[in-house]
Amino acid sequence: MTMQEQADACATTAPAAAPAGMMRATDLRRERWLALVFAVAAAASGCQSKSGASDVLDPSAIAAPAGQVGAAAAPAQQASTQTLDSATSGAPTSTAAAKAQLTLGTGPTKVAMLLPLSAPGSTGENGRKMYDGARLAMADLGDKLLTLTIEDTRGDSGYAKDLAVKAITSGTAKAVIGPSELAAAQHLAKLSGSKRPPVLALADNFAGGPGVYSVRLGEADSAAAGAAAIASKGARKFVLMVPAGADSSPIESRVANALSIYGATLAVTLPYSPTDGGAKVVSDMSSLVEAPDAVVVACGGGSPIAVLAALKAKGIPGKKVTLIGTDRWLERPMDPLYEGAYIATLDESETGPIADRFKATYKYQPDVNVAYAYDMVALSAGIASSTGPDGFNKQVLENATGFRGSTGLFRFRSDGSSQRSMPFFKVEKGQLKLVEKSTSGF
Repeated sequence: MTMQEQADACATTAPAAAPAGMMRATDLRRERWLALVFAVAAAASGCQSKSGASDVLDPSAIAAPAGQVGAAAAPAQQASTQTLDSATSGAPTSTAAAKAQLTLGTGPTKVAMLLPLSAPGSTGENGRKMYDGARLAMADLGDKLLTLTIEDTRGDSGYAKDLAVKAITSGTAKAVIGPSELAAAQHLAKLSGSKRPPVLALADNFAGGPGVYSVRLGEADSAAAGAAAIASKGARKFVLMVPAGADSSPIESRVANALSIYGATLAVTLPYSPTDGGAKVVSDMSSLVEAPDAVVVACGGGSPIAVLAALKAKGIPGKKVTLIGTDRWLERPMDPLYEGAYIATLDESETGPIADRFKATYKYQPDVNVAYAYDMVALSAGIASSTGPDGFNKQVLENATGFRGSTGLFRFRSDGSSQRSMPFFKVEKGQLKLVEKSTSGF
């Protein structure tokens, strides 16, 4: 049974809300919470909304409209340990302000959050953006359900690891959001213990582990979604080029599974070394596969340029062969060799229904860092509301049809990885041009 078939079999109907002009902000939030509780309860029982995913994270269904931000935000601000002035400078909350307010909400469910609030450079800036995202989610949803304790990791992997271990062994936290340091998240994934609380890790390029879930978009998911989008248009024979190493197997598995949904096949996977200049892997493809429809190029932490140059010499991309990239290509400046490639990735400027309210409250445009933090706090609040403090379990977190958040549809797998829907783009004249608003590899 497909995701949509499962969803339709368990279709739910959310209560209708009265027009905004006829209801005070607090009443509107309470009415919309009924839909939230119902959706999470459906996730726990195996039933999902008719849209194919639990709407537990749909901020448009549970948060006050833009004109009512002030009323909705007040409870969480009052519940915190110290009063914090709203950001008014068009930038993330300052380091000093973030450190001044480390507990939000007064709810019975305790959740720990680990963020690099005082880290230098972009790491600290992103941490403070996530902090503001968490604040908005608490104001919208969690102030009476959660007690959210936020600790500063300083961007130090060793210190983040120590804080994380303390949080999961404290016996009080029902879930841990963070850390964002990759090494710390990888350490947690290696720890044993079935009774520890789930960890919703915010680290980039983290593969996940049992009970330690990767929140951010990963290259395997991007590659699978891109391949699926092209397969849905009729392409049937695919080649995957991937850096040799431990990360190649998960990418291969995800791409092959995504293609199978559309009756397409992964003809061959070709691991490559960054030192071979790309010529060997492209030569191997020519000798092993006749007339592929599409080539997927993953790059890991390296650059795809050498492989792309070798493909370009063979006329790829072209009329007969489509080139598919991944989100990790975009960690570097756009290269002319990207031209004509298709990439599935999150839109950095698109944060769904929370964007207007966030900007009105914090005076700057939210990005995916804000959205990831908002969604994880909202998920925690939804679970606490529908199942109570002891409801953070695999059945709820790993339900097959997933959740719909400000970053789109996503779900967690038993191995700790995540799968996401995302926009699908084509590189044209050095820019990403939107082709489809949403695609996924599941």
